Amino acid sequence: MTDHTGLAGLEKDELYAMAREFEGLRAEILGSYTSRSLPDLTSASHHLTTLTSLVKDVSDAVLFRAADTDPGLDFGPVILAYTSAADPAGHALASYTEAFAQLGFLRRYEEGRPTPDLQDARRAAFAVSQDGLDNAVGKLEETVDSLRRSSDRIDGTPPRVLAALSRSSLPANSIYRVTAKAAASSPIRLAFAPEPRHAR
Repeated sequence: MTDHTGLAGLEKDELYAMAREFEGLRAEILGSYTSRSLPDLTSASHHLTTLTSLVKDVSDAVLFRAADTDPGLDFGPVILAYTSAADPAGHALASYTEAFAQLGFLRRYEEGRPTPDLQDARRAAFAVSQDGLDNAVGKLEETVDSLRRSSDRIDGTPPRVLAALSRSSLPANSIYRVTAKAAASSPIRLAFAPEPRHAR
């Protein structure tokens, strides 16, 4: 078995690094608006681009590990960490996109004649934008917490130590497999075999 000592630590570090990226974006978005103001479309476009890229990074992290066929590794705990974070991250993206559409509306009609209907539409668009941004910030916080909690739970016991442990004491969240599953050398027999059918 190849000794992958240290790999669990690297996986934990990568989860924490991704959490920091989401946290940094959350801080940027939070600082871009108040209860009386909204981000300009240039800033919002940058935020949306960054958020879209981060969600793609989560998906790519899963793809890379799901395609790994090393018999000494089980990326299940790491994959679960990323897929669990994908849920709030995806909701954050949807919420920000909703706010983004309203920002476009406000930009389009910022110099329109202030009729009562337009005023009402602007107020509604402002409120929807605020809600979308608030929801995005909240979901980004959930994403950060999810990534950090998952990283903390991944076991980093070295493969050689795991090999010395009994099956009953193996940590559930280890990315290491103690032994690779060997292919069956003989046909698998059923525990129950029906009686052969006789011709009448």
